[in-house]
Amino acid sequence: MAQPGRYHLLTVIDEQPHGLYLDDAEGGKILLPRKQIPADTAIGDSLKVFVYFDSDDRPIATTLRPKAQVGQVAYLTVVDVNSTGAFMDWGLPKDLFVPFSEQKQRMEAERAYPVYIYEDNTGRISATARLNRFIKDEAKPNWPGAPEPFTTGDQVSLIITNRTELGYKAVINNEFWGVLYNDDIRKPVKIGLKLDGYIKRIREDSRIDLMLEPAGHGKADPLARKILKKLEEGNGSLGLGDHSPADLIELHFGVSKRTFKMAIGKLFKERKIVIETDGIRLATADDQKAARPARQPDQRKDNKRKADDKKAAGKKSADKGADKPVKSDAPKARKVIRNPKKKTENTLSLKKKS
Repeated sequence: MAQPGRYHLLTVIDEQPHGLYLDDAEGGKILLPRKQIPADTAIGDSLKVFVYFDSDDRPIATTLRPKAQVGQVAYLTVVDVNSTGAFMDWGLPKDLFVPFSEQKQRMEAERAYPVYIYEDNTGRISATARLNRFIKDEAKPNWPGAPEPFTTGDQVSLIITNRTELGYKAVINNEFWGVLYNDDIRKPVKIGLKLDGYIKRIREDSRIDLMLEPAGHGKADPLARKILKKLEEGNGSLGLGDHSPADLIELHFGVSKRTFKMAIGKLFKERKIVIETDGIRLATADDQKAARPARQPDQRKDNKRKADDKKAAGKKSADKGADKPVKSDAPKARKVIRNPKKKTENTLSLKKKS
């Protein structure tokens, strides 16, 4: 049977007055009530449906989209409380049951609570407010040698569950806990909010710190698109620029002044905006034309010309000095003066006669 509490793609195999029967891929069939049938559906078509149990605990299909499915965290409102527990609205005709044993505090009607949806030991779809039973504190691999669940900068799905002195706790991808510190919050945040976030760091104890903006220049790109869209939808100008107060920038875009300056700097380099003293505006065709740099000479040709000129100058200098005597650095030969007279008997000699 198709697992209850999840979406499935099932094939229509039969039509009856009360609805269509869908093949559950295991030899059985599941009813899709007639009021849930999409227009022009025929036998043999495949439909994406959500399977759950009706009030008689029979599996039934629906084309409605619940607020969450089994294995996910949701922020749901209690619609009724009786002697067995609380019942929450999760977008389907049959409410979601939360036993008293799965409540951290007694739930009250018309109040909302973060819960985890699971299948109990009887196969019934239930919810629990004791999130720690299913959400892990430490982001560790599932088995030795497996890759790390996250790396710094990864984009993740968050749901804010509760407020702390440091900031907010959030569930990451319905599996891990993370902390969003007050210093990293630059946009409105409240319990129950679902939004995208980023892994700021994984601490030595394997716990996760979060942030709402991508790190480094990666956060400038989506902001640049947002600024450009605001300019295009408005009158082409915006009274925010390099010298605008940081709190005013945060009010309009929910980012730091540094990130805002990176974004408008990117748009300026792409010649999409003009930065003025009192803000920014969309660049016109004349602005883009004026911003084009003058044509630069071919550097390789310029270097070749300089080399040829230097070679020619050296050759001319060599030709000019060809008629001059060549000076040598070799030492001059020593001139020896000899006595022209022949030796005689009267010539003195230091040698003794034999």
